[in-house]
Amino acid sequence: MFEEGAEGFSSLFPYYLLVLFPTLLILSPSVVTANPQSTFPLTVSRMSQFDLYGNFYGCRASALNLEAKSLYTWSTSRHCVVTKLEDLTIDHYKEIRSKAGGLVILMPKDFSLLSYEEKQQIRVLEQVMLQLDISIPVYFAPYKPQLEEVIGEISRASDSRDTNKKRESALTEIFNTISANGYQIMVQGATHAVNKASKIPILQGEMVKPVSKNTEADSKLPMIMVVAHLENFGLINQQLSNNDVAILLSLVDLFSKLNNGINTSPKYRLLFLVTESGPVLNYQGTKKWLDVNIDENALSQKPEFVVCLDSLGRSTEKMFMHVSKPPKEGTQMNNFFKILKTSAEKYGNMSLEGIHKKINLADVTLAWEHERFSMKRMPGLTISNMKNHKEPLRTTIFEDEDSTSMEAIEMNTKIIAEALARYVYDINDGEIFTGTMAVTRNLIKPWLNIKSTQLNNDLKNAFEKYLKNVKLTYEKPDPREPDFMLYTGHDAQLNVYNVKPAIFDLFLTFVIAIYLCGVYFGILYFPKFYDLVCKMNICSGTSANGANNSINSNSNGKAKAH
Repeated sequence: MFEEGAEGFSSLFPYYLLVLFPTLLILSPSVVTANPQSTFPLTVSRMSQFDLYGNFYGCRASALNLEAKSLYTWSTSRHCVVTKLEDLTIDHYKEIRSKAGGLVILMPKDFSLLSYEEKQQIRVLEQVMLQLDISIPVYFAPYKPQLEEVIGEISRASDSRDTNKKRESALTEIFNTISANGYQIMVQGATHAVNKASKIPILQGEMVKPVSKNTEADSKLPMIMVVAHLENFGLINQQLSNNDVAILLSLVDLFSKLNNGINTSPKYRLLFLVTESGPVLNYQGTKKWLDVNIDENALSQKPEFVVCLDSLGRSTEKMFMHVSKPPKEGTQMNNFFKILKTSAEKYGNMSLEGIHKKINLADVTLAWEHERFSMKRMPGLTISNMKNHKEPLRTTIFEDEDSTSMEAIEMNTKIIAEALARYVYDINDGEIFTGTMAVTRNLIKPWLNIKSTQLNNDLKNAFEKYLKNVKLTYEKPDPREPDFMLYTGHDAQLNVYNVKPAIFDLFLTFVIAIYLCGVYFGILYFPKFYDLVCKMNICSGTSANGANNSINSNSNGKAKAH
């Protein structure tokens, strides 16, 4: 009866297998389905993506669902590298760009606490990342202790690479690999579609003080342009420092007060221009403005010279005037240079140095904004605290007290305002902006937080308050052959899952397979095992009886002998 029951159970075993195997799989950990309590969401910013003259820049992908590895433990395109920004080098980035599957960078908790060498390394890396396109998704995460702990845990595996450290046995390392915890990086809600609403705002306005009753005569005064750009993004979609626009708006405010408080008639009228594209997009807004206003003769006359503001408020020691062609003695631009140099020495105890750089038409991008005007045969200059146009500080998103300060912004504003007022009103002696017209921090601070006109109307309202003939236009890319193109998908939701590594699933599969095979063959051959046990019991019983009979016969023989 037992044999019949065993054979019947053996024939039904495959049905039990279909129930048992899925149950074990459901109860086992999985890389894909992790415990929600072991995750934490984080809002991250995707690396900027844009096209310029048919060249691709920035991040070209957005989807991310890979195993997290550190800078020293990743190896294949199935891994997402998670690291701190200060640990990432240019060599690391280039290798990740060509071989890894994704990159998540943790931003510093406080950039100002980093050493000077770390800051410089980050700024140089930032420029390299902006100059190249990358086919894998790259995300920047704000500082969060949980993500820092994750980086610390996945970095511990790199200790095994240390050749000076005593290596453990192969069996121990395999066991550590299987028992270790891993992390899965998943990004949701990320896209990288073309932004069909891409546009660059261009805002202009004139400051004219009536010098006669004849309006036409007033409009024929020689013109000087003051230009600044508002950068909307850099390495990520984050509006950068707008010191230059703040200085320009402070000049607008100061000259408005000066026009109402001075009896002297100006020798020039001022045209202020703000475009929302800087060196990253090769001053596309300025290019559009020049194409429309110069080529179509929309302006009544060309300016005698153009003053561009770039990277000001970063130094209280040196100021530079960049030109494409050295101004000749006696020209308007040379006269202004002399006045500006005197103003820098008198009101800021600063040195002003003139730097001449020819326009390199072979370069994809221009060095300075005044080069746009110089290419249209309009004398232009750029006032900056930067000596070289390749200085990383020009487009960095990382700023602190070491790179910009209110003292420097206030001093630069004072120097430019005094020099420009002396030139426009032909004043030779005395300080102009004093008393109620003094250049103070309270005058500048309201303009430091000016945002794009696509976000609010503060910039346009400031122009309309102080200037006349205010005009807001937009530069849009040509649908057929666009000079530039922007993309959507700046922010996304990143989730970090605490899971077992993939090798654990493989190990668990082998364990389950061995267990099921053992159960299957145990039941399949149980009748034979039972017969073998029974035979062994019979044999042992027969032997025991034989031994007893031998003993009894010996006992009987001894008894008869006696």
